[in-house]
Amino acid sequence: MEECRTTLYDMHMKYGGKMVPFAGFLLPVQYEKTGVIREHMAVRTGCGLFDVSHMGEILCEGEGALDNLNYLLTNDFTGMYDGQARYSPMCNEKGGVVDDLIVYKIRDNHYFIVVNAANKDKDVAWMLAHQRKGACFTDISGRVGQIALQGPAARKILGRIAAPEWIPETYYSCKTEGSAAGMRCLISKTGYTGEEGYELYVDSKEAPVLWESLMEAGKEEGLVPCGLGARDTLRLEAAMPLYGHEMNDEITPLETGLQFAVKRNKKDFVGKEALDKAGEPARKRVGLKVTGRGIIREGAAVYIGEEQIGWSTSGTHAPFLGYPVAMALVQAHKADVGSRVEAKVRGRRVEAEVVKLPFYKRQV
Repeated sequence: MEECRTTLYDMHMKYGGKMVPFAGFLLPVQYEKTGVIREHMAVRTGCGLFDVSHMGEILCEGEGALDNLNYLLTNDFTGMYDGQARYSPMCNEKGGVVDDLIVYKIRDNHYFIVVNAANKDKDVAWMLAHQRKGACFTDISGRVGQIALQGPAARKILGRIAAPEWIPETYYSCKTEGSAAGMRCLISKTGYTGEEGYELYVDSKEAPVLWESLMEAGKEEGLVPCGLGARDTLRLEAAMPLYGHEMNDEITPLETGLQFAVKRNKKDFVGKEALDKAGEPARKRVGLKVTGRGIIREGAAVYIGEEQIGWSTSGTHAPFLGYPVAMALVQAHKADVGSRVEAKVRGRRVEAEVVKLPFYKRQV
């Protein structure tokens, strides 16, 4: 399949992006002048700019929209205020995860949903298959450009192109009728890096102008464009689960540690019966700090002694922390915090310690 280009492709070329195929798109894995580690550190200490236009955007509208969302998703969307955002897994009948996503309430009967790029077509088909009377799901992904501004300096930079009333103050909230650099956009206080930051949704045709406006506004703070490599190391350091790694159609949100987003007291939702029947999860997601030599990547068998207790789901060297970390799905009763484990990496054992998640947490 030929990869698509986001509306920001020319910007990546201008700034020296090293392009790779990802989720059906050509996207920068890193930039020539910086590289993954410098981009990662820029977000932790200053600010970075990401093209997230490959993500999918779907509208859910109609008098039955709220009822349909509450049936389709594990979280509860009752009582949200206009401009509030809420995270949720979307389960199949077995309790596995079809995808995880964010829902924004624009106003009553009108919701804006952001889904993972690689799952967009699957998600749209799933939503349409579970569309109820009085609700309508519409895929608008091709019309929306998404840019993420992430890091301690994000507020200052955004404030140079957006009036204070258009900058949301509360985490997981947005300004639905915001404006930045003279362009109408939805501005949300969200992100996937573990830092304070914002995600801006704009007409795809206007995204390049918004990108350049942000780059110009961030010159004093050393704002740098960041690629997929830093996006992954940042989210892993912050222990944020990624679909296809920490969750999938066979892994439940309860095993992934997403109990906060599964409202089991709701009357019904897709997957509820299976989750209730399964009871307490037999597996759980844990953090591993590598204490031996080596890096534990995805798919490494995890042992205590000679017994395999699970496998790693993601792993890397954590640039800000200065040591390798991994997340793993293991038997729930076998790996409490402080437990010593080993992971099999290229035929040899690498020692690690089970640690509390997240590995990194921003100091407020």
